[in-house]
Amino acid sequence: MGEFAKSKQKVKVYEAFLLWLRGSLSRNQFLILSGILVGCTAGLSGVFLKILVHHISHLITHKLIFEQQLIFYLIFPLLGIVLTTLIVIVFFGGKDHKGIPSILYEIAQNSSMVSSVKMYSQIIQSAITVGLGGSVGLESPIAVTGSAIGSNFAKTYKLDYKDRTLLLAAGAAAGIASAFNAPIAGMMFAFEILLTGIIFSDFVPLIVAAICGSLMSRIILNEEVLFQFHPSNTFNYEHIPLYIILAVISGIYARYFVVVSGWVEHQFKILHISRLQKALMGGAILSLLCCFLPPLFGEGYQTIKDLISGKEESIFGLSFFKYFSYKPWLMLLFLGLVCLFKAFATSVTIVAGGNGGSFGPSLFAGGILGYVVASLATWIGFSNVPINDMVIVGMAGVMSGILYAPLTAIFLIAESSSGYSLFIPLMIVSVISFLIVKRFSSISPDLRELADQGKIFTPEHDSNLLSQITVSELIEKDVQCIQIDSAFNELISLIKRGKHNLIAVIDDERHLKGVITMDIIRPFMFGGKRHNLLSIQEIMIVPPVLIYLDDNMIAVIKKFDETETWILPVIDHEKLVGFISKSSILSRYRQLLKMYS
Repeated sequence: MGEFAKSKQKVKVYEAFLLWLRGSLSRNQFLILSGILVGCTAGLSGVFLKILVHHISHLITHKLIFEQQLIFYLIFPLLGIVLTTLIVIVFFGGKDHKGIPSILYEIAQNSSMVSSVKMYSQIIQSAITVGLGGSVGLESPIAVTGSAIGSNFAKTYKLDYKDRTLLLAAGAAAGIASAFNAPIAGMMFAFEILLTGIIFSDFVPLIVAAICGSLMSRIILNEEVLFQFHPSNTFNYEHIPLYIILAVISGIYARYFVVVSGWVEHQFKILHISRLQKALMGGAILSLLCCFLPPLFGEGYQTIKDLISGKEESIFGLSFFKYFSYKPWLMLLFLGLVCLFKAFATSVTIVAGGNGGSFGPSLFAGGILGYVVASLATWIGFSNVPINDMVIVGMAGVMSGILYAPLTAIFLIAESSSGYSLFIPLMIVSVISFLIVKRFSSISPDLRELADQGKIFTPEHDSNLLSQITVSELIEKDVQCIQIDSAFNELISLIKRGKHNLIAVIDDERHLKGVITMDIIRPFMFGGKRHNLLSIQEIMIVPPVLIYLDDNMIAVIKKFDETETWILPVIDHEKLVGFISKSSILSRYRQLLKMYS
């Protein structure tokens, strides 16, 4: 107990020291210091997770013959998903918001406030899932963990939204940089995915954090744990047709991957069973897939390393295909099946309750796809096909298409493979693959639902700002109302007492029947017609359009523009709530523009 009290006291002293520094340093100086601290912490978290999973996986699979591994493949992937689900239910209250979409939601809807629980929950869950054979990657959990670290650091020192978002992105960048020893890729990830639609001018803390995360990886991790490859050739322009073919196939495969993921997610959603039952069913499916196609077990990076090292037969020998004599065409059939079923294995792992992302699977599938395409090209008759280089470039192509992040893919592969000599083919394949998937969907299908609901930012900056405004916050509820069966003299009396130019006409149940404006009533007030001969129903008009309480602000602005009006009634369950004006929306928009810019 005494040791706990001492450690708690040290934390308080540390926080007090940083608060003193914040008061002593300029804003930019403190942000740079924050970038260093967040980067190192997020980097260490990423390193710890990679080492933990590496040792778990190594422990249960090392030096086992196929028949022994078969037992492990039947047990551990299922066990990993079930254990992860139980931990989420028992220790985290059933809240399993995971993946990059959850962070984008926090940035747009929760002022970049990420729960402190995510600083460790993602590590625990993903370590169990991937370590025991879940067919997903660790990079998304690492990015979420880093985001939570950055957000909570900023929250502790009461930084504003802009600085909090910057440190959130810095933590994620450091996490990705540590996973691949690739600081530039970490920065590109932050800019392309997390900070989409947000205007920033402070980049130094982000750069510093990514460097620190990468340093943690370089200092601590060894070659066996790191995601590192080495190209075998320098780029030859004569191979451009091969890279273009690979790019097209990568784009088509990336689209296949996301379609399969969406289909699997839908199938699990329509099942009326408990979370634990879904985990058992999904885990059983994954275990069977791993038995028939062992490279689907875990992240699968070792398979890519074996392909590049020329150890194809060792991969072949860990499956049922070992009972057939080794033939190159049979090897390609095996790898083709692995590539096709990777989409199913990944989506089943995530949807059934495991924790991970499609970052790693996209690299795995891309590497295998590159090998298959290169081997087929050799058979067809192409000379001097750079097989290893096509494996490396294929990883970038598929990743670019699945994540909608070509710059991240280009720099990640260039840095982690020391393949700057392959920059031109990396750009060709990544960009073409990206353009192909963009043809089917303008944004990543993983984010489509949230984007359509206006719950995350998109590249359309104006829409991002409008999505932050809700109808309920701008409703003017202090409105003048008159019953539809009231006498005209009552309307005159209401105008004398009131201060509004618009009066709502309602019935006994507050259903809106129409509106009366001063422009409409003025001729009757000063005309020759006797007031007692007029009825409210005669002079009221029906509003050109109604605003509903759950309308998003983009739809509201469209209604204002189409009707060329400046004030409209707001309805909820057919009853009048109040009025909303276009000027109040523009005023709130200007406030947000100042805040986010």
